Amino acid sequence: MRVVDSHCHIDGQRYEEDRHEVIQRAFDAGVVAMLNIGTGSVAGSSFEDTVALAKKYQTIFAAVGVHPHDASEYDETTENRLKKLCGEPEVIAWGEIGLDFHYDHSPRETQIDVFVRQIEVARELGMPIIIHSRSANEETVGIIRDHCAYEGFRGGIMHCFGGTPEMAVELMDLGFLISFAGNVTFKKADELRNAAAAVPIERLLVETDCPYLTPEPFRGRRNEPARVIDTAKYLAGFYGIEPDELANGTTSNFFRFFDLEMPA
Repeated sequence: MRVVDSHCHIDGQRYEEDRHEVIQRAFDAGVVAMLNIGTGSVAGSSFEDTVALAKKYQTIFAAVGVHPHDASEYDETTENRLKKLCGEPEVIAWGEIGLDFHYDHSPRETQIDVFVRQIEVARELGMPIIIHSRSANEETVGIIRDHCAYEGFRGGIMHCFGGTPEMAVELMDLGFLISFAGNVTFKKADELRNAAAAVPIERLLVETDCPYLTPEPFRGRRNEPARVIDTAKYLAGFYGIEPDELANGTTSNFFRFFDLEMPA
């Protein structure tokens, strides 16, 4: 199997002791590329670390953007800092951005304002966006509907999808790919699997969102990019297709969406 982990966080502190080994395990397992998402507090060097990691490994790409948890920290200085990083060829998307009304680490109105602003910045830069949405599905779709229907929209990825089948269909109509993480394998995730049934293979991505959401039967351990293989195999069984078919399809989707050359 040749699979892409379309959303991971391998520059975080939980990989400080064994980051290279984690990356090598992923390559050995058949992961041909990873999109490492820069998050964490706006203070410090987290975004620069994300880009530096992508520069170190040819098949690791980067995305930068302010997570809704940290929306209160977003300002012009941060925006300009991220715009500068987007000039690096390894940075291929703006994100993850969006809304999180589950934890509400930033006020909801601030989250909304910063979400809209970051969509506008991605438009200025001609970049696709990566969306985080939790307990805010209606608001998320409404903002995307209102602010992403412009000519030249590069599209987006709804990462770690957790909405309804109807939400998935509307997002696909708006130019989004739908990405599923390890939680689709959880025993009580029937509603999530109902949504997966509405997503055709040509609009599908798989991810780990590591270090979170480790798939069954490894749930409870630190997740890592190699585990995207387990999620891909599970979804292949769910769709009733061979694992290689799902792997090849989602891998092609990733490289086509980002207009990248497929690795040999």
